[in-house]
Amino acid sequence: MQRAKLKPSMNSRQVSAPPAPLVEFKIEDTHQTIAQRFEQQARRYANRLAVKYKQRALTYGELNGAANRVAHAILKHGGAAQAPIALVCGTALSTIVASLGALKAGKAFAPLDPRLPPALAKQILASLESRMVLTDEKSLIRARQLGANSNKRINIDKLNAGEAAENPGVKTAPDALAYISFTSGSTGAPKGVMWNHHSELFGIRTKTNALRIVANDRISLLRAHNVGAARDMFLALLNGAALITADVDESGLAALGKWLRDEQVSIFSCVATIFRHAVHGLSGGDRFPAVRLIHVGGEPIFKADVELYRKYFSDDCLFVSRYSISETQAVSYFFINKNTAIEDRVPVGYSLEGNEIAILDDCGKPVAPREIGEIAVRSAYLAAGYWRQPALTKAKFLADPKGGAARTYLTGDLGYQSPDGCLVHVGRKDFQAKIRGHRVEVTAVETALLEIASIRQAIVITRKDAAGADRLIAYVVPREIGASKVGKWRSQLKTRLPDYMVPAAFVVLDRLPVNAGGKIARRALPEPSEDQAAFHARFLAPRTAVEKVVARVWSDTLKIAKPGLHDDFFELGGDSLQAAQIVARIQELFRLDPPLLSLGAASSVDKLARFVVDHETVPGQAGKIATVFLRVESLSDADVMAALESDKKSANDG
Repeated sequence: MQRAKLKPSMNSRQVSAPPAPLVEFKIEDTHQTIAQRFEQQARRYANRLAVKYKQRALTYGELNGAANRVAHAILKHGGAAQAPIALVCGTALSTIVASLGALKAGKAFAPLDPRLPPALAKQILASLESRMVLTDEKSLIRARQLGANSNKRINIDKLNAGEAAENPGVKTAPDALAYISFTSGSTGAPKGVMWNHHSELFGIRTKTNALRIVANDRISLLRAHNVGAARDMFLALLNGAALITADVDESGLAALGKWLRDEQVSIFSCVATIFRHAVHGLSGGDRFPAVRLIHVGGEPIFKADVELYRKYFSDDCLFVSRYSISETQAVSYFFINKNTAIEDRVPVGYSLEGNEIAILDDCGKPVAPREIGEIAVRSAYLAAGYWRQPALTKAKFLADPKGGAARTYLTGDLGYQSPDGCLVHVGRKDFQAKIRGHRVEVTAVETALLEIASIRQAIVITRKDAAGADRLIAYVVPREIGASKVGKWRSQLKTRLPDYMVPAAFVVLDRLPVNAGGKIARRALPEPSEDQAAFHARFLAPRTAVEKVVARVWSDTLKIAKPGLHDDFFELGGDSLQAAQIVARIQELFRLDPPLLSLGAASSVDKLARFVVDHETVPGQAGKIATVFLRVESLSDADVMAALESDKKSANDG
């Protein structure tokens, strides 16, 4: 993609803020470090709750003291090293203390999820070249297993209680590296995204003022090891608010609804998948009166998500759809209340201060309003780049040709803008597919699936068939366990979508896999089995030679191991192109009179076999041809056809 000059966003509307008092985060407060801003809050709110994890809670004064002890330990044990400090901590509380401790010591930190696959975690740790690892009692063994023995390892749970607890007073420049967050790998190999203090503080300032964050807020933190977690952490702790943490891998997603209520969370910040899990299974009487704002992003958001918000949350609560990714700060917000009109795709809103949005075509040129293209973000407050990947940084972060501070980031996401500048995110560029010559956005198929009442969750991906062509595979979580209704789902989709957009196969799951960031782990979705599309309760095998030949042709065309006697061709994922291939093959084998023009009413194995027998040119010919076909099925096509021609000649002579 070529460089393109971005024009200012067409946003002609101001972002609406939720009704709450505001202590403005001033622009001059971004010209410092994160540690300095936190220490200001610790002095102002020393006795106010700062962070809670399960039954353990720390005030701002206690959290500041704990972080100071970590900082002094770092400085005592080789703090002169400039490499970032790796964090391998098993709890959110430890990660928070370690992060602040590293920043107070003037170091950048890089959190690693202890539950990452060992090979991946070792690869990330090696790339950091860190000389120091901060860990806790829960993850001490894990840190050793990852090779941290070669580093100076500090167990923050075992620090001497007599360690100095005063602020270390280390001087750090605002443009110094603050942290490196490794992406989840949901769209490729994990990359280390670098953030400096000034850009991070500007992003926190933008969100604080737009969302009206105040010291009385209780903000959720559900994942402790990624860029989203760092931002939720700073959003709370740099504003005097309480950070309420939960480990969803331990407690389970089903418990989130009760946790929200019990902890009186006021700002529920999460990705869309987590939100759906949190409210799934609630009764109609469940309500969350303390939640004033639901802050959702990270994945495309659907109308069904807004309906869940409207059903379970109070009239005073707002639903905020956002666009932000690891390499940018919050780019845009769209505020929704109970009366906001929503179409199938929920907008992610209007650009926030410090950001310009453009939609570019494949040549890097801006497209017209409502045309889909790649989302590009221009800002002076983007990530510094990718850790140890200068070529990728240069390719993705485009410098201002005039030498200005603002750069342009090519997101790899697809979207479009309305004439007034409202952004709609439709998915990833690499989630597009070419199906039988048609360009398909898989999110459009997902949207149609989620409109079906019996489907709770759905994700669609592309996989190659044996011929190398893309085909759509739908992974579906039904609302009732075991309630697979593939045939009915296909029929309903056909009323909404053209046939080439109906998935070729359905895989029914109890739950969709998620990654460390809470997003759908597309790469963890299982491969569909050869007969995955067939979900009929009663399987009947073909009986006669003709039925077996028809089933064999279906199997070869649909890539299904064992099509049943009464399975419907189109319910098995067959499309019009494959139907034409089968018709041609059957006509070639049996030379019917009249010829078979389409599957039409003969769309099952038994019906098609009956048609063949009823329309054979010579009585008994179909059975003889089928017998020969089955006898020589292991031979090449040429040998099979020669044998069939011989059999036909014998039948005619007879």
